[in-house]
Amino acid sequence: MGSPRVRVLVVDDYEPWRHFIVTTLLEQPELDVIAEASSGLQAVKEAQELHPDLILMDVGLPGLNGIDAARRIKAVANDARILFLSENRSREIVEEALRTGAGGYVVKADASSDLLPAVRVVLAGGRFVSAALGGCVLVATGVTGVQAWVSSLLMLIAGIH
Repeated sequence: MGSPRVRVLVVDDYEPWRHFIVTTLLEQPELDVIAEASSGLQAVKEAQELHPDLILMDVGLPGLNGIDAARRIKAVANDARILFLSENRSREIVEEALRTGAGGYVVKADASSDLLPAVRVVLAGGRFVSAALGGCVLVATGVTGVQAWVSSLLMLIAGIH
């Protein structure tokens, strides 16, 4: 019998994007998408009821933004690891998102190359930030995007998935 599958909640208000993320995740045998949400409030409710292992969440969500949703989720499902997926590249937003206790931040434009390495790093307890943010030093974590990218590459080479 194999190791237990990672239970994932995908949160984004744009349905075609959620579909892309879910399809990408379902190609990985160790990942199981257990639910989708389209708002911050729905994400908090799903996290509280389903206790996912990993939550992939946008910052810009209707009703309750992803950062505030992450804070609430940490209060009700503290074991869940959070990975932000957003188009927002603002240093302040990235730092605020990571201060919620999230394990990473992936720029949506780089999701095709960064998503799965980021998922693996975050699930292993590390921090991942898209290389596209490499010019911005992230005070919240002390990690630059380039350092996070190198770290994830080394983990992949070492066979840590």
